[in-house]
Amino acid sequence: MAVNVETLDKLERRISLSLPAAEINKEVESRLKKLSRTVKADGFRPGKVPMSVVAQRYGYQVQYEVMNDKLGNAFNAAANEAKLRVAGTPRISEKETSAEGAMDFDATFEVYPEVVIGDLAAAEIERVTTTVDDAAIDKTVDILRKQRRTFAQRPAAEGAAAGDRVTIDFEGKIDGEPFDGGKAEAFQFLVGEGQMLEQFDQAVRGMKVGESKTFPLQFPADYHGADVAGREADFMVTMKKIEAQHLPEVDDAFAKSLGIAEGTVAGLRADVRKNLEREVKFRVLAKNKAAAMDALAAAATLDLPKALVQSETERLIEGAREDLKQRGVKDADKANIPAEIFVPQAERRVRLGLVVAELVRSNNLQAKPEQLQAHIEEMSQSYEKPVEVQRWYLSDRSRMAEVEAIVVENNVTEFVLSKAKVTDKELPFDSLMTA
Repeated sequence: MAVNVETLDKLERRISLSLPAAEINKEVESRLKKLSRTVKADGFRPGKVPMSVVAQRYGYQVQYEVMNDKLGNAFNAAANEAKLRVAGTPRISEKETSAEGAMDFDATFEVYPEVVIGDLAAAEIERVTTTVDDAAIDKTVDILRKQRRTFAQRPAAEGAAAGDRVTIDFEGKIDGEPFDGGKAEAFQFLVGEGQMLEQFDQAVRGMKVGESKTFPLQFPADYHGADVAGREADFMVTMKKIEAQHLPEVDDAFAKSLGIAEGTVAGLRADVRKNLEREVKFRVLAKNKAAAMDALAAAATLDLPKALVQSETERLIEGAREDLKQRGVKDADKANIPAEIFVPQAERRVRLGLVVAELVRSNNLQAKPEQLQAHIEEMSQSYEKPVEVQRWYLSDRSRMAEVEAIVVENNVTEFVLSKAKVTDKELPFDSLMTA
């Protein structure tokens, strides 16, 4: 029997469903009989509960389950018959009047849109590249040295300098009044490492143990403490202790302490270069992927299914609640988060997802087995036991699905870049790593 599909809007459709009442009643009766074999009720032996009691207690629930099952099957059959790609869950409403012996319903739903991708040759994309040079290796080695530094008390005659670990007492006042968080005793921080506001950091330099100093400090307008943001405070600092840092020498012994197999400085630098090049590759790919996806989304024309946008919005809200929960926020799962703040992000995700799916389908950009294997092997190289990491991915279907999604996105990125007008730009290492 042909299905009559009514078009309500660009993507919204409606079809009518009819269920024979006798078929519903028969299924309800069958399930209640099956239930009566195991149901328990006071005053009756198991399996001997009268059907009238079973129907009174469970009839509504069973009726609801049967209707859901039958309507779901009827809708799926009708959608398949009409060759419709349904987006989201249909809204089912019972008609006010039904044919004799039947229960009639309307199913209102959305279909997936037609996705038209324009000429990608007209898209302009800036593709970045980054080189791992000796300066980048030097900086990374310095970080490794700092991770293994030691501290020793400075001579009393020497003042605090950059790199020192200082212990201070301080108290801040605004308009002569103390403020929350403005006072501490035996407070410790590293000078010159960005742990304190720059004015504070500069003020303690040169101070000696036992000295006190008063100085003004202007809080930035965007300071995280709203009560003091943009205001000026007067701080009094007393130096309690100064410890100078000692960095290990970059020699073969240092290389061995880091587990470098060769145990040489050359081997250390080679290992650092390999790790940096791997990290740079992933970061560059991420930036170029974002640029390619932006160009792809801009080149596409489609209508967005409201149901998919709503579903993605709800998913983002749940993600935000979970993030609050991880931060220790009380009753995070009940937090009232306005949906509208996530709608633009949800729309973009849905739009891009539909466009990418169409590009993959029409250009055979699906992930190939050898691509999946290569990606897993590359990711595993940054771990101590690569083979175990590879097994961990290969043994779980959901993890493999995540890998497949990444590989598909990489395929899409390469395809878009191969078609678009691409301008290459060298991005400094520091800019890439701090972006």
